[in-house]
Amino acid sequence: MNRFQSITRQIERLRSQTRHSSSRERTVEAGNSSPSRNRSRRSPEEQPKAKAGPTGGSSNLKTKRSPQVGSPLLLVVAVVSLTGVMGVRFYNQPKLSVGRQAPETFVAPLDASIPDEKTTEEKRRAAQIGEVSVLVIDPTIDRDILQKIRAVIEQVDRLRKVAGPFPYANTGILSTDTQIYIRSLPEWQWRELLDRVEQSSIANNLVNPEAPEAKKSATEKFAGDVEFERLRQQADLQLDRYRMRASEEAFTAVISKISDARRDYAKALNLLSEQQTAGEEELYDREILNVSDTVWLRTQSGLRSVAREMLAQGIAPGLPDDILRQAVSLHIQDVDEVPLQTQGFAHRVLTEFLKPNLIKDPVATRRRAELAAQKVEPVIVNVKKGDVIVTAGETITQRQFVALDYFGKSERGVNWKGLMGFVCLVGGAIGIVLLVQRRFRPGLRRRDYLLLLLLTVSTPLLVLLKMPATSLPAVGLLTGSFYGSAVGVTVVGLLSAILPVGMEIEMIPLVASAAGGILGSLLAGQLRSREELALLGGGVGLTQGVIYLVVTLMVSSTASAIWYVLLGDVALQSLEGLAWSIVALGLSPYLEHVFDLITPIRLAELANPNRPLLKRLATEAPGTFQHTMFVATLAEAAAGALGCNVELVRTGTLYHDIGKMHDPLGFIENQMGGPNKHDAIDDPWKSAGIIKKHVSEGLAMARKCRLPKAIQAFIPEHQGQMLIAYFYYQAQQRAKENGDLIVREEDFRYDGPRPQSRETGIVMLADSCEAALRSLKDATHEEALQMVNKILRARWQDNQLADSGLTREDMGKIAEIFVRVWEQVNHKRIAYPKGVFGSR
Repeated sequence: MNRFQSITRQIERLRSQTRHSSSRERTVEAGNSSPSRNRSRRSPEEQPKAKAGPTGGSSNLKTKRSPQVGSPLLLVVAVVSLTGVMGVRFYNQPKLSVGRQAPETFVAPLDASIPDEKTTEEKRRAAQIGEVSVLVIDPTIDRDILQKIRAVIEQVDRLRKVAGPFPYANTGILSTDTQIYIRSLPEWQWRELLDRVEQSSIANNLVNPEAPEAKKSATEKFAGDVEFERLRQQADLQLDRYRMRASEEAFTAVISKISDARRDYAKALNLLSEQQTAGEEELYDREILNVSDTVWLRTQSGLRSVAREMLAQGIAPGLPDDILRQAVSLHIQDVDEVPLQTQGFAHRVLTEFLKPNLIKDPVATRRRAELAAQKVEPVIVNVKKGDVIVTAGETITQRQFVALDYFGKSERGVNWKGLMGFVCLVGGAIGIVLLVQRRFRPGLRRRDYLLLLLLTVSTPLLVLLKMPATSLPAVGLLTGSFYGSAVGVTVVGLLSAILPVGMEIEMIPLVASAAGGILGSLLAGQLRSREELALLGGGVGLTQGVIYLVVTLMVSSTASAIWYVLLGDVALQSLEGLAWSIVALGLSPYLEHVFDLITPIRLAELANPNRPLLKRLATEAPGTFQHTMFVATLAEAAAGALGCNVELVRTGTLYHDIGKMHDPLGFIENQMGGPNKHDAIDDPWKSAGIIKKHVSEGLAMARKCRLPKAIQAFIPEHQGQMLIAYFYYQAQQRAKENGDLIVREEDFRYDGPRPQSRETGIVMLADSCEAALRSLKDATHEEALQMVNKILRARWQDNQLADSGLTREDMGKIAEIFVRVWEQVNHKRIAYPKGVFGSR
């Protein structure tokens, strides 16, 4: 260890000299270096900045080894293949179609009876749509209306009970008109009436001393009311006559009964006033209190009878109010049970509460529409030999086209104009996909474009094979999982829009499948396990079924199936979406391996510490494993702050030092305080070879375990072309002692390549700072930051980050993040006093 300390003290003195000399050597070699190495010498300001894609999906590493766009040949193949599969409608189109003018006269060569399927279908559809909807009575509406009418009757019963029975006196003494008049008189007029009867003078108008003002105002009010005068005289006469023929006790009893009736009537009027205040003044009035109990019983019965009769006949929705009022009036007049005195009350109640009670019966309506469609006879075009089908210059009709097409005169062939337009449409769609891909998922490889093409072609191929289902849900799940939501939604949306242009396909199932595919595209890239993807498959199936149901009901209210048939179709659509999700879930691992894809789910699986390679690392090289975990913590924090692919950084970091398992004791973190293996070797060249070998051995292990190339890239790139400084300076010391030794810097540098992405560049910096941060104990924030900045500056000046896309501004952010993470991991703890845990 003394030798280690001696060499460490000399490192700083030799670093500057070595850097200058190595720079001069690289400058001399620049003329013979490769173009990529010349480009790597650009200044930091000239380096391209890598743009981080969204987390998840395919790798967003932007490297010089991965083309950014597909080759022209691949684009041509994509356009040709998609057009060839989806453009079948343009391969056999008739030139002489409906609406065209016939170039010559065509004559039928044979007798024929030709079915016109198109016209037949149109007539059946028209019969379905034109069929009148079936209306049925809604019993809940009837119950609600009758309940409201019953509530009004009960309220009137309560008012009449408060007002007391009517007539309240013997009609032989006082007529009903007189009883109504006397009960409703103001108090002062009632007193005046009693005074007149007491004096037996009808002609004498006495003034009530208790209410002179009230008398005056009332007299003025009714001065010209002939009916009022008649009732007053009639009341005076009837009471006077009874007074003359009856005993004093009998007359007093009648007056007492009248007073009680007036008191009860006043209470009823107060309650009626409260009802009017509550907004029911149009229903209740005092006349309903002034009819006999017999009349009121007949009114109740008639009211219920008219309501039930009109509801039984049915009130159609949209019936105008004035027509409803006329119908109520006619029914009331036709029913003898409603007395004349209460017909106004009955009319008000019925017009207030009666409303349409007929609703549409979808089952009966669909059944009627289906029967109407079945009754439509197939349209047959009958022609005889020698008949003129169409004359020259005449516009071809559907009937004539059927005959022309039957005899092969419609001149079917390739519609080159339409086909070229379809080629442009497909090319434009591919261009849109490429624009979206460049914006949201840059850095795709040729194999990625090939996979997108294969997934896209699968849908029209299934249509050509007459399969009853489209693969849009599977396409959406796979593209969203592999390349992100934006690319997935774009592919599914454009494919759904183009398919009906070039192929004969049912629109409603297509829309439902597209909805399921879009949902899968939106959510697949955010999932982190196969279980979550399986749950998403259930959501895709449910969405497809619901959209199918909604669109079917929106397109036509008279669908060609009754409810249980429609629900059966909905269930089949849901199962179809679920089945395609299962297919996507099963294909996903195979496609990931064949096309070397990295998805969030695959990264999460590779980062599982129970993976065989990581378990071996933890067992065979425990010090390296602990080093790896701390580097991963630093790198993850920096990647998240810079907007990089955090899952990729974490997984790549876990595997970046697996090569150290080839010789764990060759690395100081695994020596656990034991003797240093390199002291026994005592040869800096051999020791440097052991250190460098962990890169090549790591790549061999990664290939053997079939790790994705994006993960393999972390193994050499986290070391780049850095100098193995310890053994390089040791070799220089040996060369000073022995002049025959030649020290070449390239023998002590890693083979590279240098980091080609921001992700691998961050891991290089985290790996370089990990040991230095662990060595700090009581350093302040500023001291730790100064040390980290020194390490980062050394990597920058050594041009190790020239190809990574990291900038000088990123260096400052990364240093701050590393120090903050170090402070969180190495927080201070309370110093417990001796004996706090007891002793034995």
